[in-house]
Amino acid sequence: MGVQNSEQSVLITGGAGFIGSNFIPYFLQKNPAVQVVNLDKLTYAGNLQNLSEVENSDRYTFVEGDICDVELVADIFEKYNIGSVIHFAAESHVDNSIHSPDSFIKTNIEGTFVLLEAAKRKWMKAPNEVMPEFEKARFHHVSTDEVYGSLGKEGLFSETSAYAPNSPYSASKAASDFLVRSYFHTYGLKVVTSNCSNNYGPKQHNEKLIPTILRKALSEEPIPIYGDGTNIRDWLYVLDHCKGIALVYEKGVVGETYAIGGSNEHNNLYIAQKICDLLDDLQPKATGSYAEQISFVKDRLGHDYRYAIDATKIESELGWKADENFDSGIEKTVQWYLNKYQKV
Repeated sequence: MGVQNSEQSVLITGGAGFIGSNFIPYFLQKNPAVQVVNLDKLTYAGNLQNLSEVENSDRYTFVEGDICDVELVADIFEKYNIGSVIHFAAESHVDNSIHSPDSFIKTNIEGTFVLLEAAKRKWMKAPNEVMPEFEKARFHHVSTDEVYGSLGKEGLFSETSAYAPNSPYSASKAASDFLVRSYFHTYGLKVVTSNCSNNYGPKQHNEKLIPTILRKALSEEPIPIYGDGTNIRDWLYVLDHCKGIALVYEKGVVGETYAIGGSNEHNNLYIAQKICDLLDDLQPKATGSYAEQISFVKDRLGHDYRYAIDATKIESELGWKADENFDSGIEKTVQWYLNKYQKV
């Protein structure tokens, strides 16, 4: 579907990925006049089937391509008169970053730089002087709590936490956060940033923890859990995250950062056991429990012990609140994957 050049469009990068493909249908439904252009490279993590509900919309355009492609990005800004950016596109799997960090450096740092430069050229006459037609332009950078490093048993990450990334992935995201910040302070580009905790829910790639637990359980293979399973994450249902992103994009203060967390701290072993309990009820095995398949494997290099977010700022300033607790969110997630794997 096409977009008229006279209309301003929102460029969403990485929209075929997990969070992006949940965000686009929500965003289009919430904003009935908006035009969306989705730029995605369709790497292993991108799946256009996750956008089947919007693919025929006259307000949605898909472009296959790389955010590091300077000419392509510039052409998109001109052809579709891009008036805002919501930037999801990133290499994000920590294990992959340990074994092959080069693609993380290129996509997450260089790709973000290419987008910032294109936005600056399109929206600004000069440093700190925005063109009148782009007064409302926004560059929303979607990032992660992993840039803050690892917590001990106590404490929470907030917008003022010191950066201490511990993997090539989190280091590349930290660098991209700083680039975005610099374009606000140096050039006056209207940016906002959000840093989220671990997302879960429908459409997540098979490599991630929760889909892996489900796949292995249903195929009656060992369910691999790193180390002793005590690493803790703050789990955020993906649609709750999408609602937070939309709020930050629409109402966040320019130049500010917003931490989005689910206040659902659980260790990896608990997650595995919870999913096995749900499967025992929804899709029982002929004999025994799925939990009998849980096995422990060699721990990840540099495995951060705990992440947890204090979401007070987005809750108090923008009125965001998570609609799902972990019990309700994981039940919806397990049902979705059971349907996907055609087990019910």
